[in-house]
Amino acid sequence: MDDKKLDSTKDIIKALSKIGEAITSDLYLEDILKLVVAVTAEVMGSKICSLMLLDPKKKELTIKATQSISKEYINKNPLRLGDGVAGKVALENKAMVVSNIQTDKLYKYKEIGIKEGLVSLLCVPLHVKGKVIGVLNTYTAEHYNFSDYEINILQTVADQAAIVLENYRLVIESKVIREELENRKALERAKGILMREENLSEEEAFKKIQKFAMDKRKSIRELADVIILSHEMKNV
Repeated sequence: MDDKKLDSTKDIIKALSKIGEAITSDLYLEDILKLVVAVTAEVMGSKICSLMLLDPKKKELTIKATQSISKEYINKNPLRLGDGVAGKVALENKAMVVSNIQTDKLYKYKEIGIKEGLVSLLCVPLHVKGKVIGVLNTYTAEHYNFSDYEINILQTVADQAAIVLENYRLVIESKVIREELENRKALERAKGILMREENLSEEEAFKKIQKFAMDKRKSIRELADVIILSHEMKNV
């Protein structure tokens, strides 16, 4: 292995380590995405690196993180799945290299690319269990032939990033489920208190809580907690 490849190997191990730390961190999604593009830009020596996430309902790819400070680049319109280079990569779940985006027929937003001085592009999919969730782009400021080794490096970084993002999604979903269960438990307990204290049916108790919550512009959970607290204070 030559020195250049040895350095690249060290870089990718360092990059994967940094991204992997995000799995158990308390970073918000925005911070995780910024970390991914920053690490990728460092490893690949990118002119611009960007991460786009796929909205499965709209079937659109939108830039969610980049180290570029260009407002025009950051605010590019979403790409439909299958459109442009990124859209094709997401649709086919396969990496793509464009030697010159300024002349490539498939590439969208050539004017922005020319203005930013972008030339070559490597785009790889972010996928988890075969499902594409986005793409990772790296651009150069001059003509560059990405080697298979470099394509594998970026794909490996993208795969690690995809795992982190999927883990974040699962954590958020588990929190939502847990909060929903806690809300239901609080509501059931509050209804039980009203049913016993005011001799109401379950439906009547719920409607009373619902109406009072709407009148006071409070959530049902907030009102349920008040009923429970009031009941506990009476029995102190």
